[in-house]
Amino acid sequence: MTTVPHERQAPEPRRHAGAVRPTLAVTTGEPAGIGPEISIRAAWDMRHEANCVLVGDAAFLAMTASYIDPSIKLAALSVQALRNSSLPQFGADRIAVIDVPLDAHVVPGTLDAANGRAVLATLDLAVEGVRAGWFDAIVTAPLQKSTINDAGVAFSGHTEYLAEKTATSKVVMMLAGVPGDGQPPLRVALATTHLPLKDVPAAITRDGLAQVLDIIDRDLKIKFGIAAPRILVTGLNPHAGEGGYLGREEIDTITPAIEAARARGIDCSGPYPADTLFQPRYLKDADCVLAMYHDQGLPVLKYATFGHGVNITLGLPLVRTSVDHGTALDLAAQGLGLADCGSMIEAIRTALHMARARRAANH
Repeated sequence: MTTVPHERQAPEPRRHAGAVRPTLAVTTGEPAGIGPEISIRAAWDMRHEANCVLVGDAAFLAMTASYIDPSIKLAALSVQALRNSSLPQFGADRIAVIDVPLDAHVVPGTLDAANGRAVLATLDLAVEGVRAGWFDAIVTAPLQKSTINDAGVAFSGHTEYLAEKTATSKVVMMLAGVPGDGQPPLRVALATTHLPLKDVPAAITRDGLAQVLDIIDRDLKIKFGIAAPRILVTGLNPHAGEGGYLGREEIDTITPAIEAARARGIDCSGPYPADTLFQPRYLKDADCVLAMYHDQGLPVLKYATFGHGVNITLGLPLVRTSVDHGTALDLAAQGLGLADCGSMIEAIRTALHMARARRAANH
């Protein structure tokens, strides 16, 4: 595919670290879904706060941007030029795009395995860019796992792939958002992620919970700037096991893991019944809830914050945030202008906060 010519403009001069907008890699996700649209719109809306660099097919993104709003200006950069030089800091009147060409024409709403490897290449480039110092954080638009698998690459999701690319043995999935009505941020981390329900009890171990609690505590301090995080932990069973009558996981595994974490200096408590824990009076002083499985914690968070929630991967040696929804192929098939970019804006805003907190912690 053709590329958008690089528009000539003097790069924004480098100033001291506190004055330069943090630079975020925004991978644009599945091209047949809403990812390209919400990436462009959110990056443009946030351009005065963040130097968002889109990673995707430059020609396709330029065409999409022209339909969304002709005033949106993109400046295409080649990967080779970046490797030979550095990433220029443009002003807020345009958005840089690192060109990762697609291999097939895009039909909105229709998946094409021929583009699977190009989608994966955007993630590879984003990780490379963090390592090279081009980016302060990564923000990912939703992708379609099946497209990448159909392209011949075994792929289970962003989280697992980024863990593998960074040689990280343990990561934690956390979703966050602000419910509104003056309530504090709600953060829900998961002890297990995409497992069949029948496999969850065996996957919850003392050592595993110890690792999860350590990661949550460390990243809340380093990446969120929370000096003394407070973590509330749910039980696994109804009524947190009802003293053993409804299961012994709370007695044999979860409580000992909490006690051991407290002995290491982590402010955590529980296990609490999940059906009563998610109330403002319990959450008002909490910085994070650790739920035992996917559908125990996330339905509550998504009900309270959907469309403005953020998916965050804890434990990585980099900052990564994402939206709280999928590719919405059906919506993309109906045309541009229907997708809500609120979650992507929040993902960018959260990545900014985390990048700044991490920078402050490292100095």
